[in-house]
This record gives sequence, structure tokens and C-alpha cells, in this order.
Amino acid sequence: MFAWLAFKNKAGQKTWALGNTSSAEAPITKVTRKTGAMDHGVAECVARVLTTRTFPMKTTTFRPVYVHGLAALLCTPTALAQVDDSKPISATVKGHVFKPARVEATDERVSQLKVPAGFEVTKFAEGLNKPRMISVTDAGLVYITDRDEGTVTLLRDADSDGKADDRQQVAQKDQLHGIAIKDRQIYLATVNKIFVADLKKDGTLGELKPIITDLPDGGQHGNRTLKFGPDGQLYISIGSTCNACAETNEENATILKAKPDGSSRTIFAKGLRNTLGFDWHPETGQMWGMDHGIDWLGDEEQREELNMLESGADYGWPYIYGEGKENPADQPPKMSYEAYKQKTKYPVLTYEAHSAGLDMIFYRGEQFPKEYQGDAFVAMHGSWNRQNPVGYKVVRIRYENGQPKQFEDFVSGFLLEDEKAQFGRVVGLATYTDGSLLVTDDSNGLVYRVAYVGGS
Repeated sequence: MFAWLAFKNKAGQKTWALGNTSSAEAPITKVTRKTGAMDHGVAECVARVLTTRTFPMKTTTFRPVYVHGLAALLCTPTALAQVDDSKPISATVKGHVFKPARVEATDERVSQLKVPAGFEVTKFAEGLNKPRMISVTDAGLVYITDRDEGTVTLLRDADSDGKADDRQQVAQKDQLHGIAIKDRQIYLATVNKIFVADLKKDGTLGELKPIITDLPDGGQHGNRTLKFGPDGQLYISIGSTCNACAETNEENATILKAKPDGSSRTIFAKGLRNTLGFDWHPETGQMWGMDHGIDWLGDEEQREELNMLESGADYGWPYIYGEGKENPADQPPKMSYEAYKQKTKYPVLTYEAHSAGLDMIFYRGEQFPKEYQGDAFVAMHGSWNRQNPVGYKVVRIRYENGQPKQFEDFVSGFLLEDEKAQFGRVVGLATYTDGSLLVTDDSNGLVYRVAYVGGS
């Protein structure tokens, strides 16, 4: 078996090698140096960390990242991946990396975005670096996080003309991302910590006080999201550290539940690779979330999953995906795939693979037509791991009697030039006080406003 190794040389630079070993547990016996800096696309393919350990070497000593199974398989033309089982597992998968070029979100381009009849899209705010998650108070104060700068920015539309008149940085913490507001307090999440602060009358924040300080390390998915459920409890999305692997921390690849003061933290649901977007249906109270599918299973796999999230449920990652499909690179521990399927809860709907849904909310406003009540919106950030790009849009999930029936485009048209360029990668969603939908874009530093202005 061959495995990609990543390690640092004496100059501190990352270098890559291909090691030969008889199994995942055996020492590396031969290493062939490939390149000093791996091609970005190949690096994204192989750098899905499954096991970290020190391998004895005859020529040097270093601490490599041993990447086996499907990640190594996909970086070679064909391969045979065998696990310790009575039958071999064989798979050949073709993967792609394609990222559309970014172009400016000019007013002309924004005006050409596609929305249903009667809706229009305008710029609520721009020049915001990389806005991510968004939350709105009952008084119309808009708070936006920026993971790269670690900031929270307050936006105000004082004259109610649909554009932010004022902006002010009100907080900063390293890698700050998740945000939720409850009872005149704001909750903010970094990779390992959750803070709470009082909301002052002028919109600024009181002292940020930590209520949780030991969330799991981030790895590949370090962006935490927060929401309060109908039960008044705080729900925290914790993504996986890898593309597909057996996690060493049971809180990774889960949604956690805690009291508002951070105490009584438990695992609410597991087997969720990265469910950043989740919300509760306003009529049934059921919890729904969009989970990111596994990368490097091909252009059409794994499809993104819309799950009904239930306490104690296991949604299958990394072993089972979709409606009972087996991930050939990762075998369930101490049981067969069939046995693991029996304990896995399958998705209710699926969406195009690699679309990357980053936020999900149910519409509770009063501006949109009545048929939108009880439907959900999902911000599809956009693909990188397939030949033809998908996502780069806001989609609507139609619900009937509390159950999802289908996805349909709501805001699209961000892809240009025969899908070789894009001027928007949508992230966060919030309903503004007037019932319009606010949408963040971390590619061009914008917040869009989607409003209903009439029509059939």
C-alpha cells in the first residue's frame, strides 16, 4: 500500500513523499520524495488526515500525516483499497478541482440576478471584507461575523431605505464565526470557545465572557455555528476534522446541545460531517439541517443531505451516506456496513454534490407571499471539487404539511462566462425586520437584500 506523507524539512517547509507500507499499522519502509510543494489540487485530495502517528524511518525521523483509503486512492489513477475484512473493497473514482474566477459584483451584474417574479435583489452593504454569519435583533440591528479578521460588525439602516447607513466594529476574537442572539445577549463562537455579551442600547457589546472554552479542535471544519432552539437551549455545530475518518474526539462531526450558560453540554446528534446550517420548522418544531457530503467520491457524489435532526440519531458519516451507500475507504469499527446501516438515519432529501450549504433558515417574515411561510432557504456557497461548478446560489426548500418536498432556485445567476467566473459566494442568511432576506457574500464582501416588491 502506498500513502502520501506530509512533513516539514529543516527549513520549516512542508514537503511531500510517497511511502510504501504493508498496512495502515506497519512502518513505512520506503519513501520516494515527490515534490517540494505539492500541486494545490493534489494537496486538497491527499490532505484528508485520517491518522497521525510517528513512523520509524531508516533515513530520517519526522512526524508525517498518514493519509490512506480513499484519499490516497483518488490521487492515483486506480487503486485497490483493502480493509481487515473477509472481502476486498475495490473502487475507482475520478475527481476534479475547479474554482471559478472571482469578478466584481457590479451593480449591472447584481441587477441581472435571477429571482422569482415580484422579487428584487439589491446591495444592503458592501466593502465588508469576508462577511460570514449574520443575525438581526428585533430593533433591526444587523450583526455580521468575519472569520478571517475575527470581527463582529454592526450595520444599521437608520432611514429604512434598504441600505446600511452606518457600520461599526463591536467585537474581535481570533477566528470568530458563529453568532446567535437571545434575550438581549449575543453569543459568539470561535473554534474552541463560546462567548456571551450583553447588547447595549446603542448596539455595542458589553464584556465578552467565555461560557465554553474546550470545544474540539477544528481541523478541516473549524467554523462553528450557533442557534437557540424552541426549547431555549443552545445548539452548536461541530464539523469533522477531516474529509472522512474515524474521529478521536466524540464531539467532532456532531451537533451539541447546552444550556444558555454553557453547562450540561451533550451530543445531540452525530455522524454529521459538517452541518453548518440548521433551523426549526415554525409549525412542527422539528429540527432540520443541511449536511456537507464527503469530497473525492466523484463529481456526483456525495450529494448534500437535508436531514431531520433528532436527539440521539446517527447520520452515518463517515461510513454510510445517502440512502444507504457505503464509503469504500472507511469501514465501520467492529461491525459490517449492513449492521451500521441499521443504526443510521437517512436523509429526507438530497441536493447536488459539493454545493456546500452554509446556512439554512425557515422564513418567518411577513413581506413575502403567503406561500413562502414555512419554507426554508439555504445558502449554497459553491463547489470546488467537481468539473462543472454547482451551488453559488440561494435555494428554496418547499415544505408541505411540515415535510420537505423539493429544492428550487431562489437567487441564482452568480456564475458567469460559461460558468468560468463568479461574482458571489453566499454564506449567511437572516430575515430582516421588514421581512426581506439578507444574504452575506464572503467572496466580494457584500450583504444582499432580497425583497418582495409585488407582481404575480
